Parts: sequence; C-alpha cells; structure tokens
Amino acid sequence: MIVNDLRLYFSPGACSLAPHIVAREAGLPFELERVDLRTKKTASGKDYLRINPKGYVPALEIDGDDVLTEVPAILLYLADQKPDARLAPLAGTLARYRLIEMLAYIGTEIHKSYSPLFNDKTPAAFREDRLALLRRRYALLDEKLGMRPYLVGETPSVADAYLFTVTQWAKKFALDLTPFPNIVAFEQRMGARPAVIGALAAEAEAKAA
Repeated sequence: MIVNDLRLYFSPGACSLAPHIVAREAGLPFELERVDLRTKKTASGKDYLRINPKGYVPALEIDGDDVLTEVPAILLYLADQKPDARLAPLAGTLARYRLIEMLAYIGTEIHKSYSPLFNDKTPAAFREDRLALLRRRYALLDEKLGMRPYLVGETPSVADAYLFTVTQWAKKFALDLTPFPNIVAFEQRMGARPAVIGALAAEAEAKAA
C-alpha cells in the first residue's frame, strides 16, 4: 500500500537526507519542509516541537496526522510503502533482520560517534577518541563492501542511504577515508545515483533560499 500524503521534515546536511534519498529511490510522492533546528520553526512557520517534541530531524508526517521519527523506523516505513523497489527485504525473512542489524550498527556505531563532533564544546581529546572509534567502525564496513557493492546485497537498500548520509560528514571533521578504499568507492557509487543527486540538489536549493 502506498501512502499518498507524506511530508518529510528535514534540515540540509542532517541525517534526514537518508529518508529523503529513500523516498526518491522508491518513487514515492512526498513533500519536503525545512526545519530551522536553532529556532525549532519550520519553513511554513510551524512550531516544530509540536510536530516532534524531540526537536531534531527527521520526522515523517503521514496523512497529516501520524508522525514517525527516528531514521531507521522512517527508512523501513518508506521501503515498505513500495516493496517493488526492493529497498528492504520482506518482513519475517532472515534478510530483513540482517538489514535491521546493519541499520542498528550504522545508527549506534557510526551516526552516534559523529554526534559529539558537531558540538564545539566537545574536548579535543574526546574528539580524537571519536575519530579513532570511527576509523575502527569503518574498517569493518570496508571489509563488507569489499565482498559486495552494497551493504546487504547486490542492489542498494535503505542501509546504504543511511551510511552514505552519515559518511558525508567525514570531510567536515577531517576524517580521512582513503585507508578504506571500498568505503570511498561506495560513496562515489551512491553519489552517482539519480535519487541521491536529486536529494542533494533539492536540499542545497532549500539551504540557499
């Protein structure tokens, strides 16, 4: 079943890029609304905290009523709206749990390791610790991507959109990925996909507006 009324609340450069990419990959109709994370106001002037009390992006508004938050949940929801796009294996299969395993790894070991780096008050020693941790975590993913072009198969899944998104932050924090050639090739491969190009362009346009 395809839900026809989807609104994705996003902020350019944030992890909300992952569901933005997946919505485009799936060919789902959706609207974008930018959120100012400093003022907690949306582009249309709404109080974002009334939409998502957590105060961060992404949030997916469904049929103008329900709101879903957290990247992995939104990614799987979007994938399930268009099973033919094959962005997630069917529920109940071992492959589905392998995907969830990968989403959890990206969320807890990659995404959350970057999070303290965005805070200017994070001590330098702790920053170096996080960067060292990220290098160790990327080493495992580099090994996996040496065996196949995408994280859980021969075609992209929602996990690939998530990894591509958070790995975009490496350059911002001077994290050198050249020791991980499979990660570098993966980012280039994903970056050439029309859905990714479209999502990045739309977010750049919103940021410039």
